Amino acid sequence: MRFLFTMLILAATPAFSEIWLPLTADGIRDALTDRHLDYGSATQDFRASGRTLYNAGHDSWGTWDVRGDQYCSQWPPNSAWACFDVDVNVSGDRIRFQGHGNDVTVGAYTK
Repeated sequence: MRFLFTMLILAATPAFSEIWLPLTADGIRDALTDRHLDYGSATQDFRASGRTLYNAGHDSWGTWDVRGDQYCSQWPPNSAWACFDVDVNVSGDRIRFQGHGNDVTVGAYTK
């Protein structure tokens, strides 16, 4: 019986980790400041200074900020800011950025 219970818990764990919790301004700052995310084909560092380094084969420096309850970034030479809602999964090891429409990116913490 204990084995069956353990197996049921383990089987439910992946579904449980897919529950996402929205972050507000302070939560976004805490979730990103001095953190590193792996997107599978790219990585990103979020510096406390507001600089961010994105690498998908080559380095690209931008700026990040929290505006309202959204993560916002700006990438030269474009001067426009793009803003996203941010969620964290319940296990706390992944972050999801949601833009307009189906614009969704998920990153896993690496440090």
